[in-house]
Amino acid sequence: MPDVPDAPEVIDRREGPYGEVVLRRHGERLQIIANGCFLMDTSDGRSERLLVDAALDVLGGRPEPHVLIGGLGVGFSLAHAAADPRWGRITVVEREPAVIEWHRRGPLAEVSSDALSDPRTEIAEADLLEFVNEMSATYDALCLDIDNGPDWTVTEGNGGLYSPSGLTSCARVLKPGGVLAVWSAQPSSEFEETLRNAGFQQVRTEEIPVARGVPDVVHLGVRPG
Repeated sequence: MPDVPDAPEVIDRREGPYGEVVLRRHGERLQIIANGCFLMDTSDGRSERLLVDAALDVLGGRPEPHVLIGGLGVGFSLAHAAADPRWGRITVVEREPAVIEWHRRGPLAEVSSDALSDPRTEIAEADLLEFVNEMSATYDALCLDIDNGPDWTVTEGNGGLYSPSGLTSCARVLKPGGVLAVWSAQPSSEFEETLRNAGFQQVRTEEIPVARGVPDVVHLGVRPG
């Protein structure tokens, strides 16, 4: 294995609309840090791919479904969706302009350049909660990966997205039978119950084993038809 430096190298540091965001390189890995909180890196991507695949599986062959991905991150979810010809339109909402620029003109282009050039792809610079509050039933799937999970948000304001009112907004942007998929660094039975109370059906949690600690998970729920 190649030697990994003891300390990550800061490639870029920005003061964004929601605080500080940092792009670091640690060996071969690129890492995104928000307000001192580690968000994600380019080491794996299995759970981000499961987020997209699980949503598509629930749709059961719906032709050319339109997916809304909440959070661009390191680009794994977008790249995986764009690599699958079964998806129709792919819309990504990202609130940090620095993250978008790192993909368009920076080091993260190595993950997402093909996906960004795909004619199905659209990037919207916006806060996701504000975005879903303004939209109607447009999407077949909503894949959320903007925090470390419903119980571990990057900023305090994000908590509203996982509340009953926030989930009602998520349901409103989904077409009947559309699926909500939420990535989390740990399971949450409380969030499952909140999904049910918000009217989602077929609620379940899929686990992704990790080398240490509790597994990553994807929470799933379906808007009634």
